Amino acid sequence: MQKKRTFPYLPLTTSSALGAALLVVTVSTAAADDFTGALTGGKPTADLRLRYESVDQANALKDANAATLRLRLGYETGQFHGFGAFVEAETVTALGGENYNSTVNGKTAYATVADPKATEINQAYLSYAGLADTTLKHGRQRIILDNHRFIGNVGWRQNEQTFDAFTLTNASLPQTNITAGYIYNVNRVFSDKSPQGDFKMNSPIFNVSYKGWSLGEVVGYGYLLDFTDLAASSTQTYGLRLKGSAPLGGAKALYTAEYAAQRDYRDNPRNYNLKYYLVEGGVDLSTAEFKLGYEVLGGNGTVAFQTPLATLHAMNGWADQFLVTPGAGLKDVYLSATTTVLGTRLEAIYHDFRADNNSTRYGTEWDLQAVKAIDKTYAVGAKYARYDAKSFSVDTDKFWLWAEAKF
Repeated sequence: MQKKRTFPYLPLTTSSALGAALLVVTVSTAAADDFTGALTGGKPTADLRLRYESVDQANALKDANAATLRLRLGYETGQFHGFGAFVEAETVTALGGENYNSTVNGKTAYATVADPKATEINQAYLSYAGLADTTLKHGRQRIILDNHRFIGNVGWRQNEQTFDAFTLTNASLPQTNITAGYIYNVNRVFSDKSPQGDFKMNSPIFNVSYKGWSLGEVVGYGYLLDFTDLAASSTQTYGLRLKGSAPLGGAKALYTAEYAAQRDYRDNPRNYNLKYYLVEGGVDLSTAEFKLGYEVLGGNGTVAFQTPLATLHAMNGWADQFLVTPGAGLKDVYLSATTTVLGTRLEAIYHDFRADNNSTRYGTEWDLQAVKAIDKTYAVGAKYARYDAKSFSVDTDKFWLWAEAKF
């Protein structure tokens, strides 16, 4: 039997023993109440999105028509001595017939809409915030860094991408945010029913953002992606990013510049060194915003700069023709315009796609979108992408209608 601890300089009389016991019971009861309060006093979340997507391609595939419904239900506990937890389930359902290739339903005669039916645990992690300006998370979680170019959640797809990882975020230095992590599995948009549904890996990541410079936010990063089953995809990428704005008369000038170098890593059998560049300038007129950008993902004709953990749908055209960078690389010159009319956000983007290491013109694309936020909970939207192929892929038209609610 474990010996009871007594207070120093107090004889263990009947009354003192009773007082000590009452103190233990009181402390234990308070701790239990705090623990119960943390469990029951948390925050439930819900996310519902109904979407229709059509795909028409100039090839032998049948046109795709997909109506899907995505529901997420989550719960975040309160904190108990700095510890917390979050769990979120997600289910995607097809409405009507599956006249599309979801990548797992066997409908390969149709064009692809990568929204397979599935029910999964989307997030489930433990957190600790007991250290000053620091949060630790371990488990399945959403990770979004910068503009999603290298690590993102692919939130456009019904089954989003999440990461099994350990992460640390720290903001103890002035105007500085540090994110470090170790990813050991990526839960991809194809669901756990697909052989492509997971990226197993052993991958340290590091991202440091500093906002104290007058020119804007400066970010330095390093992503060391070691794929367990895809050695030829293992890469190490290091880069710098600057994003800022400056007064321009009654408007505001916008600018972004980014550079990254990518090399083979770990067991990758190939030896290469590729570059990434982004230069973007624009103007914010308060009623409208215009941007002109030039993005280059280097290629040597065989191997190209890849970003497999990115939110790729947001990068090089919504028609999704460049989810994998061609071996000759990719140059994307784009012009965008956004404005708001009667509470509806309107956006138009034009892309011109070419190869990096030769003069090949891949194609052009128009992207159009209208989103109406009814309030903080409800929104509706429509979106269209038209890719005009020159020498890469085929002519493609995609159209979406959706409605969503977030609680």
